[in-house]
Amino acid sequence: MLARAVRDGGALGRFARRREVALVHSNTSVVLGGAGAAAVARVPHVWHVREIYSRFGRLWSVYRPLLPRSSSALVCVSEATAAQFADEPRVIYDGLAIDPVRSPRSTAREAFGIDSDAGVIAVLGRISDWKGQDVLVRALAEPPLRERGVIGLIAGEAWPGAEERAARVQELAARLGVDKRLRMVGFRQDVETVLGAADVVAVPSTAPDPLPGAALEAGAAGCALVASAHGGLPEIIREGETGRLVAPGDPVALARASAELLDDPTQRERLGAAAALEIRERFSAERLLEAIQRLYDALLTE
Repeated sequence: MLARAVRDGGALGRFARRREVALVHSNTSVVLGGAGAAAVARVPHVWHVREIYSRFGRLWSVYRPLLPRSSSALVCVSEATAAQFADEPRVIYDGLAIDPVRSPRSTAREAFGIDSDAGVIAVLGRISDWKGQDVLVRALAEPPLRERGVIGLIAGEAWPGAEERAARVQELAARLGVDKRLRMVGFRQDVETVLGAADVVAVPSTAPDPLPGAALEAGAAGCALVASAHGGLPEIIREGETGRLVAPGDPVALARASAELLDDPTQRERLGAAAALEIRERFSAERLLEAIQRLYDALLTE
């Protein structure tokens, strides 16, 4: 991998010199060729960190010092991401890439065969060992949700080659006796249908999530959010003001907070409306583009 990164960096650097490229922007910290390309082309390098490496231990301790040393500017997508570094890198929040909306409730429920009066909690995103789909399944088995017959709606698929993760979620649901109340609908282009069918959208990440797009989009669409209180999620959601924050990996806490919202439509509407207003302003595409342009201008006039 390192040999390929060196070759990529050299080839990209020569290409950049031929085209008189002024700056190289590596838009994720797992792209290795950009730093070499900028060095070969002798131009500024922006390294954009979109990852939190808390689970990577010794590998991260080796890799972390290389990022600031091989960049003219280190940019992080959240304060939680920036906290991995000692030198306080610049934080530029991502902007909404789409205009999220919710389909009408009746139409969305019909698409999934869900009764109009059922309580529904949705989780959107790749099925993985840390996105928390298993936490939702365990929460469905807790009394606050079990007694209400709440349905869990999981939209997303596992990475190719990791399909066993979805199978494990289904096996867990069967073991806990909630499989009849779980809908695993796979990848959906029509995210608006998932959001429209949900009373609550959960983001139950068990490892810190840098700045999850699922939370941004659901909040911007006016959904009531319940999310893990770590990573970048507390930077998106203010407890009791624009959503609810619960202990990570705690199905009991997720069940209780979700049940409270399911029982209180007024609170759901209030939190969803506040989230939509705040997220659309703080995480707008215009704000992101202006911040990136200011950074480029500063680097190119030094």
